[in-house]
Amino acid sequence: MGSAGYGSAPHVFGELFKMMTGIDLVHIPYRDSYWPDLLAGQTQILFAPVVSATGYVQSGQLRALAVTTRTRLEAMPAIPALDEFVPGYEASGWLGVGAPKNTPVEIIDKLNNEINAVLADAKAKSRLADVGVVLMPMAPDELGKFIAADTEKWAKVVKFAGIKLQ
Repeated sequence: MGSAGYGSAPHVFGELFKMMTGIDLVHIPYRDSYWPDLLAGQTQILFAPVVSATGYVQSGQLRALAVTTRTRLEAMPAIPALDEFVPGYEASGWLGVGAPKNTPVEIIDKLNNEINAVLADAKAKSRLADVGVVLMPMAPDELGKFIAADTEKWAKVVKFAGIKLQ
């Protein structure tokens, strides 16, 4: 199982798979690109970011087995979600927007409303879906709960895998 290094998203996504299935995969951390070895068959599996794998899949150089999002992606509806085979599996990178601790609530609310308005725009939604982005607009308190739950989830995976900073 190739990855971009210890603790990288491809590494922990694979470790979650190992934890949930009991399948033993040998982790191969790469300092440089893992793509040459994967495409040459030297590495058998990679939990790759959709945006970087799409071109290889479309060109026929890479066979996508599943996506790690909870459901199939709009951009690649024929590729199953791993959750269809491993119930409960979900591993996705995400981006959130934060502000300094003492930012007034009025400013936080205005930023949140403006950001969510952009995410609701049909053109923006379409463009982001084309590259495999699943939008998750949230209120600030929802984001806080999401971060806490995600931190707890990945802490269990890190402990299971014995991942230490290198």
